[in-house]
Amino acid sequence: MRGGRFKGAAAAPLAALLGVFCLAAPQTAQAQEEEPLIDWSTLDFSGYVAGETRIFPQSPRYDQQKNTRVSPSLVLQPELRYRWNRRDDRVTFVPFLRLDADDENRSHADIRELSWYHAGDDWDTVLGISKVFWGVAESRHLIDIVNQTDLVESPDQEDKLGQPMANLNLLRDWGTLSFFVLPGFRERSFPDDDARLRGALPIASGDATYDSSAEQWHVDFALRYSHSFDNWDVGAAHFHGTSREPALLPAVSDNGQPVLRPHYDLIDQTSLDVQYTTGPWLLKFEGMTRSGQDNRFFAAVGGFEYTLFGVAESDADLGLLAEYLHDGRGDRTPQTPFEDDLFLGTRLTLNDVEDTTLLAGVILDLDQEERVFSVEFERRLNDSLNLEIEGQVYDNIDDNDLLSGFARDSFVEIRLSWFF
Repeated sequence: MRGGRFKGAAAAPLAALLGVFCLAAPQTAQAQEEEPLIDWSTLDFSGYVAGETRIFPQSPRYDQQKNTRVSPSLVLQPELRYRWNRRDDRVTFVPFLRLDADDENRSHADIRELSWYHAGDDWDTVLGISKVFWGVAESRHLIDIVNQTDLVESPDQEDKLGQPMANLNLLRDWGTLSFFVLPGFRERSFPDDDARLRGALPIASGDATYDSSAEQWHVDFALRYSHSFDNWDVGAAHFHGTSREPALLPAVSDNGQPVLRPHYDLIDQTSLDVQYTTGPWLLKFEGMTRSGQDNRFFAAVGGFEYTLFGVAESDADLGLLAEYLHDGRGDRTPQTPFEDDLFLGTRLTLNDVEDTTLLAGVILDLDQEERVFSVEFERRLNDSLNLEIEGQVYDNIDDNDLLSGFARDSFVEIRLSWFF
């Protein structure tokens, strides 16, 4: 992603915002007396605008869904970063906007980041709305729990909503200890009742229920230890608060139609992630145990990635991936299709000036022989334009399976992005 400078009258509305964050950093007061309030040379403005089209080869399974075959949308995500105090302080603002032609819920705006970062000698902190990623596996982000999934963006659950947080990281020789206070829960987004990829029944997303009487205002907490030494990267974490993964309970809407109503439990989740690197091998493991949703259960994903460097005497690298997915949750716990599955994939990196990459794989259900194929292709067309092609194919899906509502929603997504 390329960066640029923010100039002209468009910068004026940012002055008030930046002033608020500057006041929140009293240790920089002396520096502000010696320097201009806003040094525009340290304000970076970048981002992208993208045109995107989803193509569905088949008609939808349910009569209530629109017979959408080609679904265009427009995405805008600018990014502003202002640094001062010898770059020890930084304000980041990343809004997000999508306008979708067919899914009313997918047309949405969000603040991905609006935060103040400060670095001390052996600590740093983040206050505001931000995003944090935990995990090492490729096929499933099992332990990544701080941010809520923005499910209308993609069914692969890799896109996240911004999360209000106060985060303190203690940076020590023996590792990093991270504390999180998370006020303001974000409900998961779902496709509209008549949209593709909605599943078997509409989701009454505006009528969610909670374990906590404070509902979305319950304050969550998380603690994580992480350390890299020799060939190891290790992380251990505990989360207490409202589950990002809702139970979808059968209910009836006001007009008498069957729907699924989200319910958010209070949970405790303890997790471990480990990655070991040796030569061309990457060995990966994520495991977690969770209570608060029926009986305590254990889930894990683990496997390897082996890279063939300079394959066929070229500059390209070819990675071979395999991971096993296990999930031991009970029937009264939010359901998952990844109870006993195997992921096989390959990653091709051409190492060319266009940064061409291809990741393709399949998740095989070892019990019912269902298959979910996925592909991600990316190539830079010039200094500003980037082409991405993604897709998922649901194959041999049983009518009684959790994925049955997606059986006719295989799709290809083409995105052309202009970075500024």
